[in-house]
Amino acid sequence: MAEITSISQFLSTAKTQFQVYDLGRRVQHIDAMAFAQIEALQSPYPYPIQGHAKMALVFWDASEQYFVWFISLPLDERGLLSPAPRSQFIKMILDALGEDLTRTLSEDEQQRMANHPFSFKPAQEKLAVFNALVRRQLGRPASGQYEYAAQYLSGQLPSDAWVNVGFQGLADIVVRLNELDHAAMVECALSTAPTEVVIALCQCLEHVLLPESLANSLLELATASAAPLDLYALRALGSRPDVGVRAIDTLAQSGRLDANQLIAIAGRNWLSLRDDGCRKRFLEALALQEQDFFNQVFADIVAIPALRTALLMALRDPERSDALSTAIGGLFKATKS
Repeated sequence: MAEITSISQFLSTAKTQFQVYDLGRRVQHIDAMAFAQIEALQSPYPYPIQGHAKMALVFWDASEQYFVWFISLPLDERGLLSPAPRSQFIKMILDALGEDLTRTLSEDEQQRMANHPFSFKPAQEKLAVFNALVRRQLGRPASGQYEYAAQYLSGQLPSDAWVNVGFQGLADIVVRLNELDHAAMVECALSTAPTEVVIALCQCLEHVLLPESLANSLLELATASAAPLDLYALRALGSRPDVGVRAIDTLAQSGRLDANQLIAIAGRNWLSLRDDGCRKRFLEALALQEQDFFNQVFADIVAIPALRTALLMALRDPERSDALSTAIGGLFKATKS
């Protein structure tokens, strides 16, 4: 057998089909061509978080039973996958499973696979959306919680029945926004359901492409609601940078870009920061925070390939405020120390 040097080659050699998802910032599919370029070290990982690529590998064989691995691989200073850890991960899998990735593991093997150094456990909310998304894309039925959640959101159950609505059921509905009347149900719930349900829906909406009407409803929540609902609504606008820019501008003008809002933007709404004016307002607000906070958030977002060049140019902007100049000076000082 030829030497296996990539995860894609490894999964193909095992005669499986596979898909790759990012689970670091938002749950989103990475297409096969993009993943091949990432593995060939031709492209930086597009959604780095804390210096790592956090991915889910979904693979299946002729039996159509699918398997999932959650792996976290370190990135180098250019945002490329570090080859040595990736090779170590492949060797570990080969040693444990050989060429048959779908064979039944012994209890000892299962324990070793569950605790290897590259595994990670996604947050419950992301895991629910991931499960719903994979089921939908592989043509599998939704979870058993789906029907009850649909009945609740459509008004067939009393308002206080929300305590019996499972998060997985809400995720199943959200990944199917373009089916039946799901988008309308969710939009109605944003203005009528208890806060707990609205927050849960927002946590699911972070990871899907929003229709315009729903995005505008979230914009209203993000700019006119009290905490913590405004924060969750802002996070939910991650897939719509056009609307996210409007939300961030409104919050900046009213002096409401606090530390929590800034983290939400960096973690979920980073695409909005490609807009020159929005990026400037974000950095100016960030500069008003503690120096360590500025350093950590800036280091996180400057590693995102879609933002890196613009953020580095912002460091040399002659029109920046005194506060931003001071924060940048503190950043350079911390980098050199």
